[in-house]
Amino acid sequence: MQLLSFILPIYNEQDSIPKLWEELFKLSQKLKTYQTEFIFVNDGSRDNSLAELEKIYKKFPKLIKIINFSRNFGHQIAVTAGQDIAKGDAVIIMDSDLQDPPELVLEMVVKWKEGFDIVYAQREKYKTNFFKQTSAFIFYRILKNITNVEIPVDTGDFRLVSKRVNDEMKRFKEKSKFLRGISSLTGFKQVAVKFSRNQRFAGKPQYTFLKSLKLAMDGITGFSVFPIHLISIVGFIFSTSSFVFGVAYIIYTIATKDNISGWASLMSAIIFLGGVQLLMLGIIGEYLGRIYIQVLDRPLYTIDKIIESNLQD
Repeated sequence: MQLLSFILPIYNEQDSIPKLWEELFKLSQKLKTYQTEFIFVNDGSRDNSLAELEKIYKKFPKLIKIINFSRNFGHQIAVTAGQDIAKGDAVIIMDSDLQDPPELVLEMVVKWKEGFDIVYAQREKYKTNFFKQTSAFIFYRILKNITNVEIPVDTGDFRLVSKRVNDEMKRFKEKSKFLRGISSLTGFKQVAVKFSRNQRFAGKPQYTFLKSLKLAMDGITGFSVFPIHLISIVGFIFSTSSFVFGVAYIIYTIATKDNISGWASLMSAIIFLGGVQLLMLGIIGEYLGRIYIQVLDRPLYTIDKIIESNLQD
């Protein structure tokens, strides 16, 4: 009997966990032809999430594994920890706030059995604020156009990957993870299943604007060097413009014998160019920062304890 491994990162989800498990248990009953394991990764939650998980574990020790981090390491690292211990023939990655509908996994499994190694959930409708929806829309299309990797638009980490894809993803050792890009980078056959994302069942969104911005930067800098090329392009444009302007000014001065005064416009130009230079330095800094973190080669995460049963069926 084939095994399906579910990876569910948890961060301050105490109010969602009981309902989440209710839905997951119903799903496991519909997947009777498969064995299932549910790997919950408690990513340094500051509420009673761990206690809620332990309550469920006591009732279903054969179905559940709990990885408890020593502190918060972030969503992408929590998923990575789950992937490291997952033993399934297929691995399902999903969020724990019930925005990812568990019943969609049934359709994912069908696609997997048809021969697809990656089955990703693609959002048709996304119930969130206008700013987040618009920024996500723009980000995915920018990323698609500046990378050589086919990273599907309007997708998160909610996906099924086959065992061989999961094994390949574990070979990627970068510290700043962008897992939806890494799964595509493996190059295996992938397909979408469409869905409408729900509102959170309870609690507040854990992906703040700054966390979303960091993830976006990890995606862009981890899969494209276009921003570095952009520095050269911008430099060339401004250098050429300055040369043309200088020549035009000399010609005008000779022809009219009149100097153009304008302290305010000169200062505006200097400040503008200074801002552009700082922006370009910031882009270089992002790449240098990634190199620095990678060279340190620190462990991705520290585990406080793993709660699992040694009982065999």
